Amino acid sequence: MAVRMRLKRMGAKKQPSYRIVVADVRAPRDGRFIEELGHYNPTTEPVTLEINEEKAKKWLQEGAKPSQKVRSLLTQAGVVEK
Repeated sequence: MAVRMRLKRMGAKKQPSYRIVVADVRAPRDGRFIEELGHYNPTTEPVTLEINEEKAKKWLQEGAKPSQKVRSLLTQAGVVEK
């Protein structure tokens, strides 16, 4: 089973917030997921970013591939290096 770490869109129209989740690559963007790792809100000032580092590292070791945006968020949070 191919697994990916990606953003799941939440929030109201024109006010997005996202959950960082681990999901099967075949699942829809806002559909079923395996585990939630944190959340990201780009609309607040400053931007809100919370990630459970232990869970994120565990999934990276198990072979989950982060999406491009999640990879940059993990780098910002200090979970992975560039």
